[in-house]
Amino acid sequence: MAVGSKGKAITDVTRLSGPEKAAVILLALGEDHGTIWQQLDDEEIKEISQAMAGLGNVAASVVEQLLVDFISGMSGAGAIMGSFEQTQRLLAAFLPAEKVDTLMEEIRGPAGRTMWDKLGNVNEAVLANYLKNEYPQTVAVVLSKVKSDHAARVLGALPEDFALECVTRMLRMEPVQREILDKIEQTLRTEFMSNLARTSKRDSHEMMADIFNAFDRQTEARFIAALEERNRESAERIRALMFVFEDLSKLDPGGVQTLLRAVEKDQLGLALKGSSDSLREMFFSNMSERAAKIMREDMEGMGPVRLRDVDQAQMAMVQVAKDLAAKGEIMLAGAGSDDELIY
Repeated sequence: MAVGSKGKAITDVTRLSGPEKAAVILLALGEDHGTIWQQLDDEEIKEISQAMAGLGNVAASVVEQLLVDFISGMSGAGAIMGSFEQTQRLLAAFLPAEKVDTLMEEIRGPAGRTMWDKLGNVNEAVLANYLKNEYPQTVAVVLSKVKSDHAARVLGALPEDFALECVTRMLRMEPVQREILDKIEQTLRTEFMSNLARTSKRDSHEMMADIFNAFDRQTEARFIAALEERNRESAERIRALMFVFEDLSKLDPGGVQTLLRAVEKDQLGLALKGSSDSLREMFFSNMSERAAKIMREDMEGMGPVRLRDVDQAQMAMVQVAKDLAAKGEIMLAGAGSDDELIY
């Protein structure tokens, strides 16, 4: 068996480059496996196509060795072509849309076989921020179901009076009826885990809002204005989805302090130089008196700064905040809304 038809057959697999190996495997698999090409980006298709066109003859022994290596790689590494999107498409072929959404939100959320396993992998500050609005009896049930060390950290992050009330309920708690436990699990799944998984559930407007966030102010204003003339509804939706520097004012004190620990001090000073007085004071109030004094002095010492540099520092801080939120370490409020959502 040979692949191609030009010149002397290739008999040494080590002579083949990566794209050439891929070209041999795809030729051997044939048209029945054409869907593999759909998973490649344009550059990969171009590179493999060029390698394929210039390949010539390949000895059967080389083809066999490459296919064996390919199959071995699949068996050793699992589903090498697997992805979130492919899994969702596969499930949608034989499950109702509502069931697919539920399953994919489970996958998007924190790791764990059960709801209680998943909660054990949620940052205690994020979980406490959600539970503080629940009934103490509900919180007592939740904390009794997670590991004791995680429950201790969550209690420590709750308001003290509320935490003590939860402790009292836990001390008096009797075995919980199955239907009540099921109802609590369902509420956690629909109200908490679905928000926690929100970052993976994006439409084109959310994607475009991220792109607009990365524009400097003049470019952003120009594009928004132009888009408003063509499609006002889309422009308003993008503006509502954008998370900008001033939206950091919606962070709770714990979130502000977590963010302060994660950003560089010179970056913070430059970003605050172009912020509103209220946002600046919010950050200062979450520093020690000495640190705030030093930061003010550093900012005064900067003198005039370029708007472009301020924009870059503010965008960098927003990205750090989003990264922290994706890890479950802080909660961000959705832009244009008072409702707290997990990004």
